[in-house]
Amino acid sequence: MIAYLDTSALAKWYLNEPFSEQFEDYVRSRPSSDISRLTVVELRSLLARRRRAGDFGKSVERRVLSTFQQDVADGALHVQPIGDERFTDAMALIDRLSRHPLRTLDALHLAIAEGIGADELATADRTMAAAARALGFGVRRFY
Repeated sequence: MIAYLDTSALAKWYLNEPFSEQFEDYVRSRPSSDISRLTVVELRSLLARRRRAGDFGKSVERRVLSTFQQDVADGALHVQPIGDERFTDAMALIDRLSRHPLRTLDALHLAIAEGIGADELATADRTMAAAARALGFGVRRFY
């Protein structure tokens, strides 16, 4: 079974947030999980934003980034590339799921998950969860 982790859920692995313990149990129960290059950029942006907001300092930001990079190197997280076709797929998903207020990057995450044949999507975003369910994914919610 292929599980795709969106950034909202993955952040719980590295930062102490509500539902972090449940997400940790979920990730530890899997041999590996899939993310995308988009997730890598979003996680980097999230950490920088949280540091600027004063949630933590540079040393914590560096430690979290280092741990994340090690998880990728160790194979706990498999980074999927993003081809141009995923952008076209994301546009089509916005039309297909017109009753769901999908944001650009959420549509792209869903297109990537579909493209890699993921069976399950882990998220901490209610809109993403509803859209993933509409697409037939098993959804693991962490909110």
